[in-house]
Amino acid sequence: MATTIPPSVGQRLDADREEGRRKIDWARQHMPIVEALRERFETDQPLAGERIGMAMHVEAKTAALVELLAAGGAEVAITGCNPLSTHNDVSLALDAVDDVTSYAAHGVDEERYYGAMEAVLDHGPTVTVDDGGDLVFTIHEDHPELLDSVVAGTEETTTGVHRLRAMAEDNALEYPVIAVNDTPMKRLFDNVHGTGESALSSIAMTTNLSWAGKTVVVAGFGYCGKGVARKASGQNAHVVVAEVDPRRALEAHMEGYEVLPMAEAAGQGDVFITTTGNRDIIVGEHFEEMADGTILANAGHFNVEIDLDALGDRAVGTDQPREGIEAYEMPDGRQLNVLAEGRLVNLASPVSMGHPVEVMDQSFGIQAVCIRELVDGGYDPGVHDVPDHLDREVAEVKLDAEGIAIDDLTDEQQEYLDSWQHGT
Repeated sequence: MATTIPPSVGQRLDADREEGRRKIDWARQHMPIVEALRERFETDQPLAGERIGMAMHVEAKTAALVELLAAGGAEVAITGCNPLSTHNDVSLALDAVDDVTSYAAHGVDEERYYGAMEAVLDHGPTVTVDDGGDLVFTIHEDHPELLDSVVAGTEETTTGVHRLRAMAEDNALEYPVIAVNDTPMKRLFDNVHGTGESALSSIAMTTNLSWAGKTVVVAGFGYCGKGVARKASGQNAHVVVAEVDPRRALEAHMEGYEVLPMAEAAGQGDVFITTTGNRDIIVGEHFEEMADGTILANAGHFNVEIDLDALGDRAVGTDQPREGIEAYEMPDGRQLNVLAEGRLVNLASPVSMGHPVEVMDQSFGIQAVCIRELVDGGYDPGVHDVPDHLDREVAEVKLDAEGIAIDDLTDEQQEYLDSWQHGT
């Protein structure tokens, strides 16, 4: 006998789907790049016949990208790239779109999380779109038969690019992937302003605490760390930077931040935010030095930057003082507060909404034009930079949408720049 959905459950699903649709439509109103590209893609159908497999943070801005790709002729299957970042109502709304299947669900266990990734791969993707590299690695490690049909892929985030470059250096990457993260339109806006604003706003909303007067320790001074440091300083926090790269540490110093090893910073911080994309940034010895009430948050992709196993081993108990906060009680009575289970705080905290819409409009515009570029072929296996003309195309679309005009070089100016024969 066929299983029927009780009317009350069906009504709730319909209501959630409608709410997800409202969220997507609101995002699209503020994504002029994606909307301009959608018009082009609908007309030109550059992705006709392609099957796109995606592992991304499934929320409203991502949904706008998914709909753009489907409008360009692709069949799209998507799941989450973090168990806590999916918005279920958006996933339901996406699943109702023609040529789109969404397997993403919030709060799933590890078995269901990877099961959804397997379901995406069952569609036999010709293009992969990753945020963290999980689809690429799963294909290579568990489904090498798919390498015959996969044309290319894109990677959204710093952590994923690091993993893919290591893979390419070992000659283990069997198809071309464009490192969307590494292009100026992504790093200068998404990583700096997007991560900076969304991480701080998520922490503030989760804790209901102010930044003013607090000491904020930022681990890592790459583009994401720079954004977090700049935004925290702008809200009247004292910022301490912990780094391993001497040039980045010097840059942080010259920008006016205090620079300390984490072992020294541990005893000074009120809030710790990791942005490195590496593991074991805050570990057992650091917990011993932290003050009562310390807040620990991670803005890197994976939940490996804060050693929660070491923290749990030291704790005599845990509590949940607010949704999204787990308080670890130390034997001496101190309480150390971990946000969003140590996962990506700007997306995994219950109140998080991810990067601002306008920021993701630029990043997802880059994603779309890179996918269009890749399906035309011509790329060898390995990690590739975003072609400069694509980066500029997206910037020009954004300027046009904002009604901003800029100057053009004259022929004489261009000739001067291109020639070596002009002297002083």
